[in-house]
Amino acid sequence: MAVSAKYAQIHLRYNFIVNLCDGGFWGFGIGFASFVTVIPLFVSHFTDSAILIGLIPAIHAAGWQLPQLLLADRVARAERYKPMVLWLTMVERLPFLGFGLVALSYPILPREIALGLTYGLLIVQGLGSGLTATPWQSLIAKIIPPAQRGTFFGAQAAAANLLASVSALGAGILLDQFVLPLNFALVFTLAFAAMMVSFVFLARTRESAAPPESTGLAQRDFRGGLTAILQRDVNFRWFLVVRVLFHLATMAFAFYTIYAVRQHQVSVVVTGVLTSVYLGSQIVANPVMGWVGDRWGHRVVLQFGALAAVGSTALAIWAPSAEWFYAVFTLAGISNVAAWTITMTMTIDFAGDPTERPAYVGLANTLVAPFAILAPLLGGWFADAMGYASAFIVSAFGGLLAWLVLRALIHDPRARDLGRASVGRSLE
Repeated sequence: MAVSAKYAQIHLRYNFIVNLCDGGFWGFGIGFASFVTVIPLFVSHFTDSAILIGLIPAIHAAGWQLPQLLLADRVARAERYKPMVLWLTMVERLPFLGFGLVALSYPILPREIALGLTYGLLIVQGLGSGLTATPWQSLIAKIIPPAQRGTFFGAQAAAANLLASVSALGAGILLDQFVLPLNFALVFTLAFAAMMVSFVFLARTRESAAPPESTGLAQRDFRGGLTAILQRDVNFRWFLVVRVLFHLATMAFAFYTIYAVRQHQVSVVVTGVLTSVYLGSQIVANPVMGWVGDRWGHRVVLQFGALAAVGSTALAIWAPSAEWFYAVFTLAGISNVAAWTITMTMTIDFAGDPTERPAYVGLANTLVAPFAILAPLLGGWFADAMGYASAFIVSAFGGLLAWLVLRALIHDPRARDLGRASVGRSLE
């Protein structure tokens, strides 16, 4: 066993806990400033455009994915990932303080300027997430052994969603009890404070210095290596197609809150409850789906997530009353676990050579990033031109296609490891 692997095993329990706390408090912050509910409601004070509102989670998703390949070469040559993570993650946290300042300035700023500042901060936040993503995922892959990664990602996401569901309820109450702009300024400031607590836990991660491997992409032409991966790994190419289709399958989620408010006249407090339902479903789904993926492969879990997206959008179209949206948001939460937690875990599994891991992570995100923007633009166009139901139908079609590709054309990359990995090993 390599020195870094021994170090990771010795400190596994400690790193598991501190990174669980990092994710939990990050989620606590996101509950106050949700990209699905709170920020769209804030932006709706400046514009009625479904396209612009649909761009909010799209900017976050595209920002997370687009820059990842840019740092892959540097990450592949790094001895330690944590210093890079700590510097870059501040770029994704500070914008939430900026949202609070924009909210406070709302009465004196023209709407166009406030809208422009909000979207500028969304772009910075998204790009900060993307720049942090490759070294952070490489850090987690280094400190968490393969047999526990799905469990860790699921547990971390569950902790994030548990605290986010609490803060989302608090956000709904604060938005209802305080007047504009104080209400939004307050929830955004609380979001930033929680994320700084998250930062403290992240900084406590224990990581050993490990010289880069002497083989792999770090020692040869990096761009040529990326091309070689795409040429030889057909299974990975189809996985990229599934990532694109998941963007289409989940694009409708950005419109659920606005649709429920306009179509079924739900109150601001109820939108907070719906956010908690959305996050609460992920509290249960994340560890369960991560555990199942670790033992029987992540491909089958992704199929389940694709079908959940289809069910969510179909139910949103059919729902005769607001009460049905609790089920809509529950299924959306399950699908979101597949789209984010499971695909992130599965991406790491594709790299058999650890030196190729940053390249696989970068390719799996950067190449599909444009679709993170295009999918909600398409959904917003359908919503504006033909109504929200038409956007939901397109989204359901994307989920169905994702399920078909997963079932017919992809095999789980964990298959090569399941026979030799000690999947049942407990944390030591």
